[in-house]
Order: sequence, then structure tokens, then C-alpha cells
Amino acid sequence: MTLEGKVAIVTGGNSGIGKAIVLELAAQGASVVVDYVSHPEATEALEQQLAALGDDKVIGVEADVSKVADLQRLIDKSVEAFGRVDIMVNNAGVETRTDVLSTTEEQYDFVMNVNLKSAFFGTQIAAKQMIAQGDGGAIITISSVHEDWPMPGNTAYCLSKGGAKMLTRTAGQELGPHGIRMINVGPGAVATPINAATMADPEKMKTLDTAIPLGRMAQPEEIAGVVAFLASDAGAYLNATTVFVDGGLMHSSPGL
Repeated sequence: MTLEGKVAIVTGGNSGIGKAIVLELAAQGASVVVDYVSHPEATEALEQQLAALGDDKVIGVEADVSKVADLQRLIDKSVEAFGRVDIMVNNAGVETRTDVLSTTEEQYDFVMNVNLKSAFFGTQIAAKQMIAQGDGGAIITISSVHEDWPMPGNTAYCLSKGGAKMLTRTAGQELGPHGIRMINVGPGAVATPINAATMADPEKMKTLDTAIPLGRMAQPEEIAGVVAFLASDAGAYLNATTVFVDGGLMHSSPGL
């Protein structure tokens, strides 16, 4: 598996799953554009980490993916730096942990704009660039088990991930004739900062680990490895579907 000669964009790429994806894609030979909206020092540290490994094919671009103009600038900066875009990873995501009765309009818009609007227009703008290049590409959206599995108390998040599911199913049909593949990656519980409160609570961790057939949370690198596979020629016949990386959680007995 190699991504030599490929150019990838990773939104929300300077922490958590996004950072792991950046490191894995770079390790497989891709040139990588790291989108970020905060913590520029984390992006600089990531660039320095890769430079220390002898990889200087990584740049950071500050862009708010909830804004179409920023997404367009992100694509333009990628083409300016590396000449093309072959892989688009719609990774940026947020949640408010609020239910249908308590979610405010502001919270709803925040979640939907970052999680779904950015994936829709990131897909659209990247696909137009790939079509102009003429040799296809891969668009991978980091979804969740909650694109299928309800999570009471986090309604807007689940809605956004359900939308991501249908974006991939539908756009995969539309873009397939152009050689562009659409795939979701649906993680279960992953050891990232977003789950820090759970990881700090032994009782919550015991309940979670018991509900996962493999008995543990995923590490970000395990999600990143799947993304790299899907972006490579090894995953060339996967389209308009979701690959769940959840340790069997979705099909386990209820317990969360």
C-alpha cells in the first residue's frame, strides 16, 4: 500500500483522529494539507514532527470549514502548493451533547455546519478539482457508528452523521462515473480528547469496555490505518458505503 505522488487534505487535522490520519497518510508517501481553525501551534508542531522524520511534504492551512469560501481557499492552497488534490478527508467534527428538547438553534447550527455542511461542500469543491484533473480520487468522511445507532442526549450530532451517511451513498452514485469514490469511516469509541471525561472516569470506562466485544476503545492510529487503506489502490473498489471501525460495538448487547 502506497500513496506516493498523491495529495491529501485532512480537515480538522491538527488533533485527535485528524492528526493520526495526517501522520499515516504522510508515512504512506502522500503530500498532506492540514486544515485547522484553532491552535496553530499544534499544526506547527505537527509540521516539525514530520520534518524531523525527513518528510517536508506537509503544510498547514487555517480555514473554517463551516464556510464555503474557506473550503474553496483550502482547495486552492492545496493546488498552489502541490499541484492537485487526490484525497479529501472530511474529518472536522463537533458535538454539543444535547437532546432534542434542549438543543438551541445556535448549537444545532454549530454542529450541522461543522459536521455536515463542511462535508457536503468539501466534497463538492474537491470533486470539481478532481474532475478537472481527469483521473478520479477518493473522498473519505469521518462519520460515526451514530450514523446508524441512536445516541439519546446527542441528537444534533446523530442527525449530522446520518446526513453524512446519505451524502456518501448519494454522491458516491453521482461521482462514481468520474472515478471518484465516496466512503465513510465510522469509528466507535476512540481514545481522543473529545472522550477525555469518559476516560477519566473508571466506572464509565468499565461500562464502555464491557459493551465493546474487543474490550477496549480504539486508538486514533487504528482509524488512520483504515483511512490510508481506503485512499490507496487497495481500496479501489469501495464506494458509496461506510466502513465501521468499532470493535463490534454496534452489534453488541445494549449497555451504553
